Amino acid sequence: MSNANNLLEPVRLRLRGSGGIELAGDHFGPVDGRLVVFLHGGGQTRHSWKLTGAKLAAAGMRVVTLDARGHGDSEWAKDRDYRRQTMVADLIEVLGQLGATPENPAVVVGASMGGITGLLSTAAPGGAAIGALVLVDIVTRPETEGVERVLDFLSKHRDGFDTVAEAADAVAEYMPHRPRPKNTDGLMRNLRERDGRWYWHWDPGMLSDRVEDASLMTDVMESAARKLTIPVLLVRGMRSDVVSAEGAAVFKELVPHTQIAEIGGAAHTAAGDDNDAFTEAVTAFVLSTPS
Repeated sequence: MSNANNLLEPVRLRLRGSGGIELAGDHFGPVDGRLVVFLHGGGQTRHSWKLTGAKLAAAGMRVVTLDARGHGDSEWAKDRDYRRQTMVADLIEVLGQLGATPENPAVVVGASMGGITGLLSTAAPGGAAIGALVLVDIVTRPETEGVERVLDFLSKHRDGFDTVAEAADAVAEYMPHRPRPKNTDGLMRNLRERDGRWYWHWDPGMLSDRVEDASLMTDVMESAARKLTIPVLLVRGMRSDVVSAEGAAVFKELVPHTQIAEIGGAAHTAAGDDNDAFTEAVTAFVLSTPS
């Protein structure tokens, strides 16, 4: 395998978050490329970005995909601290370890929960290490019904599944717009087997205080949004029940320089629904922003 191809394969990273919690990440691309950090949504893992990570690496970017605390291969918080500000502190710590500075800032791409973390981080101490922001189907005023549907899905099946096929049934019910995969290989990245049952690979304690409910955070998110001067891209799935056209327009009023990319046929899981269109939009945005 050539060196160029090697750069497209992920290299495992071990990073530290707030309080020393161990966080897992993957690195794609050249070490001297433009740093782009991807943050997944609630209940997902860094593997959600694997295809995009490889494609951006092929364009010369240095991509890091991160498992949030309590998700994937990152450590679960022993005190169940999954507050937004704690996740912000995690990101600021990680950016420092990756060498991001105000003079050489990172692009942060965040979906849903990860987008909230990215947005709030821009207004936090150390947030100047973020030089551009991509929000994937999240705004300061999301649709309440859509948020509730996400929360309901995350709250179900805490007792796990008898089989992987049962988990696939649950995902298919949650995402009826997406063709059901012919095999469950991709789903296995989000499941772990314990005592003969299959469980989502994240800490259910994350939902103890409904920290995923973005509709309760309008004021703090809008305060951070008003301060944005860095380049911003909002990626919206046109079939999303979380970000409506009206919600995107309100965000555009708050942050007039926001660019908006709408992906037809995609819902709240825009990056997975049409990965090619999503990756094209992110690549064009990153290449157009000053490094």
